[in-house]
Formats: sequence, structure tokens, C-alpha cells
Amino acid sequence: MAASENPVELFGLRLAHVGINTNSPEEAEATADALCALMGIERGEGPFPVSSFAGTLVEVMNNGGRGEKGHIGLHVDDVEAAEAWYRARGVEFNEASRAMCPDDPERTYLIYFKDEIAGFALHITVAD
Repeated sequence: MAASENPVELFGLRLAHVGINTNSPEEAEATADALCALMGIERGEGPFPVSSFAGTLVEVMNNGGRGEKGHIGLHVDDVEAAEAWYRARGVEFNEASRAMCPDDPERTYLIYFKDEIAGFALHITVAD
């Protein structure tokens, strides 16, 4: 039987969150609060101080963010394996975006793909 070519099967690829760009911490907090009220969810937390979360569904960037229209975060079970798989298929990554795991500086926490799709930056990130 041939090995799977489906990243969902290979690394548990799934939607992590949708990212919205704002220009200040205050605007990000207000946006996250409005989304929480609309969806009936609690504020979430991320590992880095550049965003506010509406639950785990929406990350509101407070520094302008990446992507013309925002970003889409994709969880994977193993960032290094997913990155190697995509690279083997000619997909490029934005090395400047690489963030290491706060609790393990040898492991990648997230990395953005080089190209946007329909104005959205995309990144893969380790599943919590």
C-alpha cells in the first residue's frame, strides 16, 4: 500500500484559528472582546504578546500582523515533519517568521509559508 499523501492523515493537519490584523494592543483587545461577546466564548491566551485571542478560534494581532487580509493558522502534530513534507513538494517557508517553542528552544513552534493565498498568510503551528 502506498504511503499517504494527505497532510491531514500524515500530521493531523487541522484549522487552528483565523487571524485578524489590527494596529494596537487596545484595538486587538476590543476586537477580541467583541468577538467573544458575539460568539459567547471566553478570551483565550497565546504564547506570545503580539495578539489577543477570542477563545481558540480567532487570533487578533496587535502589531499589524501578517497577510494582506490576515492569516490562517494550521495545527499539525509535528511541525518539523510537516515542514519537511511541504519542502519536499517545493513549498517554501518564510524563515524570518520561525518561532521556537517557549519551553523547548530546539523545536519550532510555528512558521509561515512564504506565499499568501487569496491575501491570507498561512502558518503551521504545533498542536497544544
